[in-house]
Amino acid sequence: MSVSMNRRWLFEKRPEGPVGAHNFRWTQAEIPSPGEGQMLVRNLWLDVAPTQVLSLTAPPEAGGRPPGTLMEGFASSQVIESRIPQFSPGDIIYAASGWEDYSVIDGKGYWDAIKVSPGVSPNLAAGALGITGIVAYFGVTEVATPRPGETFVVSAAAGGVGSIAAQVAKILGLRVIGIAGGKEKRDWLLSEARVDGAIDHRSEKVASRLDALCPEGIDIYFDNVGGPILDLALERLRSHGRIVLCGTTARYRPTTRVPGPLNYAQLIMVNGRMEGLLGRDYFHRFPEAIASLKGWLDSGQLKTKEDVVVGLEYAPAALARLFSGDNVGKQLVKIADPPLNVDATKVLIGGSS
Repeated sequence: MSVSMNRRWLFEKRPEGPVGAHNFRWTQAEIPSPGEGQMLVRNLWLDVAPTQVLSLTAPPEAGGRPPGTLMEGFASSQVIESRIPQFSPGDIIYAASGWEDYSVIDGKGYWDAIKVSPGVSPNLAAGALGITGIVAYFGVTEVATPRPGETFVVSAAAGGVGSIAAQVAKILGLRVIGIAGGKEKRDWLLSEARVDGAIDHRSEKVASRLDALCPEGIDIYFDNVGGPILDLALERLRSHGRIVLCGTTARYRPTTRVPGPLNYAQLIMVNGRMEGLLGRDYFHRFPEAIASLKGWLDSGQLKTKEDVVVGLEYAPAALARLFSGDNVGKQLVKIADPPLNVDATKVLIGGSS
């Protein structure tokens, strides 16, 4: 079937409550053409992350996304036409792109576009081998400075970053406790991720469960949530303990005001360290992380859990899943499979073969 228009999501209205389709506008436009220093890509899988909501809640003067503009994020995409020397038609890339079928991009952004290695599926490129896995890898191996036998606790442990961080810590010889919401997530952590203990914060008292599972305290806390759980971890931090600040999803909702941390002075009492984590700081080492993660995936030491929503039209619903508690694993949106060849795609969109 001929594809003559480009389906896309525009950001329409700042969230005043839970984010959803009502904050976006579904529209169509002509398929764009690349200029010098640009390439036309067909988006295959969208990488959906909690931090995307931050650009929707902040005003433009604070770096927020202006209403009426294309919603953007990271995606695995296939190059259709390129005017950038290092990329060729047919390449699969992982890069900043738009919530649309076809995008014109320059390969720049939070970091430069990455060419996906042959044999790596587009969903893995947007998930475990994308920024999600890379952040988890460096958060554990570099910021946490782990030592075998230490106790490692991670929040949002069944989410995209948390599930990888928990398993990397386990591979490196740590004793791992995961905190997640719901029986399905807790069961997955125990049976598939093979953590040493799991806490369901919806049905269990986190404080008492931490006391039971970490009787000697916590050496490393990998924080994806912030809020009260961060305070609980601070209370139980051992001498020279470390806290990795990766995310604060408890603060991402515009109507939620979460206090804390209230007892950060505990860091003084235990000579502790709390450090933020930004994936872009390790851009020059991305190949190292991808190689290690892929090796563990191939050997079966690392398991992936993907929460896949099929269809570009459901992208806002996928973003909403991250805050409703329905999401289990890395949130992805599948838009399309790669075409058999680029010439066929160019004919479909009205180009020349």
